[in-house]
Amino acid sequence: MVGTSLKSQQEIVNNTGLWPAEFTPGNYAQGWVNFDVHFGRFFANSLLLCALIVIGNGLSCLLAAYAFARLRFRLRGFWFAVMIGTLLLPGHVLIIPQYILFKTLNWVGGPWPYLPLVVPHFLATEAFFVFLMVQFMRGIPRDLDEAAKIDGASPYGVFRHVILPLSRPALVTTAIFSFIWTWNDFFRQLVYLSDLKDYTVPVAMRLFIDSTSESAVGPMFAMSVMSLLPVFLFFVAFQRMLVEGINTSGLKG
Repeated sequence: MVGTSLKSQQEIVNNTGLWPAEFTPGNYAQGWVNFDVHFGRFFANSLLLCALIVIGNGLSCLLAAYAFARLRFRLRGFWFAVMIGTLLLPGHVLIIPQYILFKTLNWVGGPWPYLPLVVPHFLATEAFFVFLMVQFMRGIPRDLDEAAKIDGASPYGVFRHVILPLSRPALVTTAIFSFIWTWNDFFRQLVYLSDLKDYTVPVAMRLFIDSTSESAVGPMFAMSVMSLLPVFLFFVAFQRMLVEGINTSGLKG
């Protein structure tokens, strides 16, 4: 990909080799301004969407996991099984009913185009992250909860002062996977985003093929390289805590 991003259109067509015979760094500048909207706008849209979804998954899934792992309520095991059962549903099965629901709520094509993509993540709909955090919290000794309750802490106080500080590795793991999955998501964003100014990076990448009769392959590969950098840097920055979170959440092996 890096080699192709530095090739001319002729070299790409002729498939001259892995590295370009003549470097063409102009592919990056051309790809950045190839559309009516600068590609930087697409990066900003993706970063905004990723940030909102990371926050939503972190808050909602942590609260749901705390309820399943620590609180006592009727049919807790049943609802936990139902939640795990949602993992068996392919995401594409839910696209049509979700679209109808959001269309009824006037969220599709409205002034806030990211609502259908963001709001569900504030409702703990990601069962995988809830399960990961439940497994992590089950490894936290209950003696800490009892000690906090003896000191007068309410269930909220136990969550705030005991569970939340100790759940940092699980939260970082959730944040990393949420960021990567959202950044690379194409289908859901294609369904709900219709205006060019609202496009994210994955949706904008297809414009290099569709916008002109001649595919701009060089600029497309240049922007593909650029689109990988945020994910790569995000993973490198938090890889230690990612491994720690997985190892302590009962998912290793």
